[in-house]
Amino acid sequence: MPTEKPILIDPDQYPTDDVIYACIGNKKALWMSLFETLHEKHSDFSEEWRYYKDGKNWLMKVTRKSKTIFWLSVWKKAFKMTFYFSDKAEELIHQSDISDDLKEEFKHGKRFGKIRGLTIVFSKKKDIEYAETLIAIRRKV
Repeated sequence: MPTEKPILIDPDQYPTDDVIYACIGNKKALWMSLFETLHEKHSDFSEEWRYYKDGKNWLMKVTRKSKTIFWLSVWKKAFKMTFYFSDKAEELIHQSDISDDLKEEFKHGKRFGKIRGLTIVFSKKKDIEYAETLIAIRRKV
């Protein structure tokens, strides 16, 4: 699992598809499959790339109406999707079919006020299924 810093750190370099593909390397097919699934199943989602000065990197914020569904970041040879859930989601996450590692990450995750983050580092096709499960939970709570 990559532990480097995010790679999209130049505020003047908008993350176009070509820029992203150059960063994520052999994860391009997984990226394309993820977005094909998202666009097919969630046509009401909005995607917005923004440069955040506090983190000094570009993040994609995905929303439905005014609700943030998840954040996406690009790393060297990787990309990550982060969700933020309140305690209300704990039982749904625990009972879901996501990996035990993700369940443990949420259970023991750092709290930011009343929420905790849960991050998927995409490495295999199954991660798209986990993302879909977490999207459903996020929309529910």
